[in-house]
Amino acid sequence: MELPKEYNSNQSEKKWREYWIKEKIYSFRPDSKAKTFSIDTPPPTVSGKMHLGHAFSYSQQDFIARYQRMKGKNVFYPWGFDDNGLATEIFVEKKTEKIAEHMSRDEFRKLCLENTVEVEKEMLASWQSIGMSCDWDLHYRTISKEVQAISQKSFLDLHKAGRAIRKKDTTTWCVKCKTAIAQAELEDAEKETRFVYFKLDVEGTKDKITIATTRPEMMPACVAVFVNAKDSRYKNFVGKKAVLPILNRTVPILTSDIADPKKGTGAVYFCTFGHYEDVEFFRTQKLPIIEILNTNGTLNENGGPYKGVHIKKLRPQIIEDLQKLGRVEKIVPLRHVVNVHERCGTDVEFLVTNQWFIKYMDLRERFLKAGEELKWYPPHMFHRLGHWIKGLKWDWCVSRQRYFGVPIPVWYCKKCHAEILPDEKELPIDPLKDKPKGKCPKCKGTEFEPEKDVFDTWFTSSLTPEIATSLLGKAFMQKNIPMDLRPQAHDIINFWLFYTLAKSIILHNKLPWKNTMISGYALDPKGEKMSKSKGNIVEPSAVLAKSPADALRFWAAGSVLGEDLPYQEKDLLTGHKFINKIWNSSKLILPQIIENKGEEAKDLRAVDRWIISKLNNLIRDSTEAFDNYNFSKVKRDV
Repeated sequence: MELPKEYNSNQSEKKWREYWIKEKIYSFRPDSKAKTFSIDTPPPTVSGKMHLGHAFSYSQQDFIARYQRMKGKNVFYPWGFDDNGLATEIFVEKKTEKIAEHMSRDEFRKLCLENTVEVEKEMLASWQSIGMSCDWDLHYRTISKEVQAISQKSFLDLHKAGRAIRKKDTTTWCVKCKTAIAQAELEDAEKETRFVYFKLDVEGTKDKITIATTRPEMMPACVAVFVNAKDSRYKNFVGKKAVLPILNRTVPILTSDIADPKKGTGAVYFCTFGHYEDVEFFRTQKLPIIEILNTNGTLNENGGPYKGVHIKKLRPQIIEDLQKLGRVEKIVPLRHVVNVHERCGTDVEFLVTNQWFIKYMDLRERFLKAGEELKWYPPHMFHRLGHWIKGLKWDWCVSRQRYFGVPIPVWYCKKCHAEILPDEKELPIDPLKDKPKGKCPKCKGTEFEPEKDVFDTWFTSSLTPEIATSLLGKAFMQKNIPMDLRPQAHDIINFWLFYTLAKSIILHNKLPWKNTMISGYALDPKGEKMSKSKGNIVEPSAVLAKSPADALRFWAAGSVLGEDLPYQEKDLLTGHKFINKIWNSSKLILPQIIENKGEEAKDLRAVDRWIISKLNNLIRDSTEAFDNYNFSKVKRDV
């Protein structure tokens, strides 16, 4: 057997990819007596193409999968797509130039299904192109009927346990996506704004009280003005009423420690609700709520003269109106951090709406303990989870006012408003299409209102251990949870990892996995995070058009697990040269192996024994490093 003079990566990689798939080289073998090593493979969101960050982190988890096979283990390494939820909706809307709210839910769901099936084929080819060694026959989609049934069953179990509750409460809201969102879906964004100082009349006097705010547009929702009881400037104002300009409505002047005499003017106008702090403070007070926002961000009838104006456009308009009345004392430019929706970057608002929540605030200590029981690679990543759990402010809002998602399996009795849930055997169901079996158990009513909302995509993807292992049946699932490994990137610790951990503890009182490996970001050559807005995204397809997949994986192996790594073409060139060295070495050694027919050499020379000793040391050190997920050390040593 003689190898070609030069290594042709295009031909060779294509040949072996096809061979692996055809011969099912990486298939899991349920009947094998070898020890199972199970991986909770991250299902990529169906929202476009594979990006370099995917190639980076998925290559790293594949290093571990291949290493475990080398140790003789039967590796359970399934594949899936997270193809429901807002990210997929946005992708389909852009791709088809059709808007969900302009269609019936059924029509839009069909549109999403058609387009996700199409793009998933392209995405699958992309992941296979980087040399992933998954069992491609063990495959799931989070929108499939089977997964919908698993998701809905978890809801029934949570409801039975008293953890799934529906209530009317203040919720974080995205006015662009027109849906409630959870705390984990918020991002901090630093933005330019203005600190506006404007005067209110004190009713029955000639006095005025000046407030300073970054959100003058919330004035129609103002319910009180607060001053500090120790602030002598406002001693005579307490108990009186302030008159809101333009609206000519009065609000009480009260005392509270939320008014800091050293901040702004020391007087705070309290609105329902301009900030998260307003929501928390409101829970301690006996104050009315004035709801001014519609779900699309426009003001309702409580907005007075501003009814119909979008909240984003109202700020400059209300400042101009206050200036015309001579009410503005000064405006100070300011940079501050605001919460935005991580999907679209829109500033969030707070609306009072009916939503489904998973009640878990009382379990934070249990979640922390469970997180500590996990083996973290690298260990310091646990602190990110710990900070997140300690900073939880609300129960988990899981209902979404969207279209392409798993339906919440509930009907409401029109007569007594009781919640009607299906039997587990009926799952999956869609309340908009299906009807309850029988009468209302409380009032014997026969007319029902279907739940229109769908689950947040994380409610379903937090079940991937059950979803993946159930591909081989219930017995396999029960035997193999906790799974051996959850690989994922650090940016979704507070999403995917936390929600999976929380649901596993609530529903099963056990860990979903034994180990978790956390990867970093792939950065641009200057060390900055890649984004479309910056125009610095590097497409893996463009990289693979010039370099072998193994060179890309060589680059990915250069990062210490958990650390971010800039993309440098020189690293791929180094990887390409290394591949050629392996090829040339193989050309030298292979004929000798064939000639010796695999027999063990005798009468070794000193130099031979030295080389074998070095090899054994390398094997020992590499094994230890791989056992600790330290693949970058293996790369350096080799």
